[in-house]
Amino acid sequence: MEKKVLNAMKKAGKPVRPGDIAKILGVESKEVSKVINSLKKKGAVISPKRCYYSLSLSDQ
Repeated sequence: MEKKVLNAMKKAGKPVRPGDIAKILGVESKEVSKVINSLKKKGAVISPKRCYYSLSLSDQ
């Protein structure tokens, strides 16, 4: 699931909300939020502004 979320973020090319990724992947936004939180702890995802997430510079 992490790879799917990262790929969706990469395709978007801009900061996105968990709900946007959930629509793209066809899953619950709660599920996407959990994955994003996990990725944030690993340093793969950053939050440039409130409720929006993008890949960290090292993962782009």
